[in-house]
Amino acid sequence: MARLDQLPEGERKHLESLPCPTFETHPWVEGPPLSRRRVAIVSTAGVHGRDDRPFTFDPHDFYRVIPGDITANDLVMSHVSTNFDHSGFQQDWNVAFPIDRLRELAEEGIIGSVADYHYSFMGANDPMPMEQETRTMAGLLKKDGVDAVLLVPV
Repeated sequence: MARLDQLPEGERKHLESLPCPTFETHPWVEGPPLSRRRVAIVSTAGVHGRDDRPFTFDPHDFYRVIPGDITANDLVMSHVSTNFDHSGFQQDWNVAFPIDRLRELAEEGIIGSVADYHYSFMGANDPMPMEQETRTMAGLLKKDGVDAVLLVPV
């Protein structure tokens, strides 16, 4: 993973000058205790099932649905960038998709359950054009009974 302080000055200054969107709504609500929550993962690592289509550079190619029973050998990363280091993911998939940790938390009763489906976005995209797709994804999360999401920005 590239560190901002290690980038060439021109690239660093460009990245520092990019606008950061703000969101004026406050969606946080009260909910059941963590021990009764159903938790899903939403990652920006560009991961997907081995049999699913890879992420592309299509600006409308936003996310993939990942089954909750996926195994490490069936999850791949198609995020491509010279600034994106895959070695952590290759050593431990939980770095980008911490499903084993969620399963352990559910077994210990710390969380109520693990969702049947999880989601991965291709990182480094402007989130503003994704609104309709994220609303669709929110509907899928609700349909799965999810009431907590573990956001994994990569």
